[in-house]
Amino acid sequence: MSTEDGAQNEKDLKSSFGQISMMNKGDEVNLETLDPTLKHVLVGVGWSAPPENQGFPIDIDASAFILNRDGRVRRDTDFVFYNNLDTDGGVVKHTGDNTTGDADGDDEAIELDLENMGFDVEKIAFAVTIHNAEDRQQTFGLVKEAYIRIVNKATGQELAHFDLTEDASSDNAIIFGELERDGAGWKFKAMGTGSDGGLFKIARDYGVNVAPN
Repeated sequence: MSTEDGAQNEKDLKSSFGQISMMNKGDEVNLETLDPTLKHVLVGVGWSAPPENQGFPIDIDASAFILNRDGRVRRDTDFVFYNNLDTDGGVVKHTGDNTTGDADGDDEAIELDLENMGFDVEKIAFAVTIHNAEDRQQTFGLVKEAYIRIVNKATGQELAHFDLTEDASSDNAIIFGELERDGAGWKFKAMGTGSDGGLFKIARDYGVNVAPN
């Protein structure tokens, strides 16, 4: 994106304060521009999927990776998911595993205390993956209406929203988006980067010491 385009996007965001920023893949938004009061963030993800495929349930999981400036976790507990629901005293907290995907609103959510985030944290990446996808031969081709959204937890105001509209029929894991430091504040980038290696591959790529299933 050119400097001119970036300046225009920033201008558009400033003129739409109080409205939801609807994002496309690759877009970035400065969260302080969207809401200067933002201190606690809820990252909600949702999807629609059939209850099962070939006799197996379709269990989609959200997870977060807390990364340093090298793009790697500082330690293994920086991997927040259904078996490690919080880290750093709850600075990043997963609200719990939803194995059916039939909840009203967000299917899963991760809460972040931006005020108390460690200074050695450069970004937080958010992934959605299909549990046991390779054994069950399931991909995101079965999943519809997947989205990620950024919410001011204190006010309940949705600030940014990204729908995964591209064909992900061969992927069983997706990096949905990233929160990244932007000066004294934070920005959100819509990613939508697919992978066929499941949660294990993503975790290993970010430096988590995990054993294969």
